[in-house]
Amino acid sequence: MPKLIIGLVIAAILFLATAFTVKEPEWAILFNLGEIKKADFEPGLHFKVPFVNNVRKFDKRILTEDEQPQRYLTQDQNYVIVDSFIKWRIIDPIVYYNATSGDQNQAGLLIYQKVNDNMRAEFGKRSLHELIAGERESVMKIVTARTNTQTVELGAEVVDVRLKRIDFPEDISESVYGRMRAERERIARQLRSQGEEAAERVRAKADRESTTLLAEGYKQSEITRGKADAVATETYATAYEKDAEFYSFYRRLNAYQNSFSNQGDVMLLDPKSDFFKFFKDPNATNSAN
Repeated sequence: MPKLIIGLVIAAILFLATAFTVKEPEWAILFNLGEIKKADFEPGLHFKVPFVNNVRKFDKRILTEDEQPQRYLTQDQNYVIVDSFIKWRIIDPIVYYNATSGDQNQAGLLIYQKVNDNMRAEFGKRSLHELIAGERESVMKIVTARTNTQTVELGAEVVDVRLKRIDFPEDISESVYGRMRAERERIARQLRSQGEEAAERVRAKADRESTTLLAEGYKQSEITRGKADAVATETYATAYEKDAEFYSFYRRLNAYQNSFSNQGDVMLLDPKSDFFKFFKDPNATNSAN
């Protein structure tokens, strides 16, 4: 019984020493005394010779490289700080191992350096306005395609290069923002000036229309007053023709009433004045009118 257990243990050790598994998201390279023997393993269980063969595994999935933001110079001599990241993957494990010794950090750094050089070249061909206005996507496509032609020697493929943001360096941010504020203030002043000009035109038009309406109203009132005076005069004339003596008497009564309506009024007249003839003689005629 102990021999059986010992045999099973030895068999298990030999199995573990000779067997290895390859998962779906993995690349595997089989080495024979330090030299690459095979790399095209399908996912599943495989075997090796203990102490002679060893296996290195690498991630087949898409990897991310995110370094510190870099400073680039545009065509119009403006510096910008660009923060980006790279999506890449291994496509040839043998080439990848020979170029990087299987070190993922070293591979990511090499790829980032190539992307950085290509981005510097593309940013140098474009103005700041072009990069901000909408050419960033086309720049990233160019950088991705050009970098892929260079990473073939690393056994890797750049899937995508993305910009997180583009900023101005701190030493020029204030001057840029100052120019932006000055431009916004200039536009605001222009708009205010245009608004004041439009308001003056509206006020002038309103004043002109008001003056015209007042003049027209005054004209109509004078015409109406003139017509009324004419009718009144005609009425007075008609009344006078019918009974001149009574009309004279009636007018003098109105004159008396208007002259003595206020107790504080003082009138200095000759007592013999014709104004008081009806006070002297109620039967006075109109001959002295």
